[in-house]
Amino acid sequence: MSDIILLNKPFQVLSQFSESEGKTTLAAFIDIPEFYPAGRLDFDSEGLMILTNDGALQHHLAHPQFKMEKTYWAQVEGDVTASAIEQLAKGVMLKDGLTRPAKARVMPSPTVWDRRPPIRDRKDIPTSWIELKITEGKNRQVRRMTAAVGYPTLRLIRYAIGDWSIDQLAPGEHKKMSVNVKTAPPKNQPNRTQKPTKPNRSRSR
Repeated sequence: MSDIILLNKPFQVLSQFSESEGKTTLAAFIDIPEFYPAGRLDFDSEGLMILTNDGALQHHLAHPQFKMEKTYWAQVEGDVTASAIEQLAKGVMLKDGLTRPAKARVMPSPTVWDRRPPIRDRKDIPTSWIELKITEGKNRQVRRMTAAVGYPTLRLIRYAIGDWSIDQLAPGEHKKMSVNVKTAPPKNQPNRTQKPTKPNRSRSR
């Protein structure tokens, strides 16, 4: 068994513990020693982050080698067409290569918290919501994918990673739980007990 923390990261929070240019960090929401993020979430994105004190699990959750599916809800500018959804599902060519095939659909507006500050409101241009499920983690991938098919992302929420989601978690809330996840060592690496890597854990109070 391993311990994890599920956090609903608010908008404009850095996915690290150390201070940086006066921006809000994870230290404002979590004060449990020896837990570190398994992957990152952009400063201007919201939603699920997983933290753990188990290095093997941290690697398993964060590394694209293991194809852990991540579910995103993207509010985009414009009325999304079926052809755009088909493009997203097949893969989109970005500057750093073709994305893997994804699961994509137009979804009803989800019942979520109000963002502060809210997205820009342009009364003459409608918005739509897309659910996108991907198994890789290119830099700002979802935003670049929707822009590549003609629909800039205005708001981005990571709803789930695998079977874990932000259900019942308000922005800034977290819950700790024990899980039993079978992990595998990285390719060409020995199978040994790992301590979690410690990116930006130090903090000042």
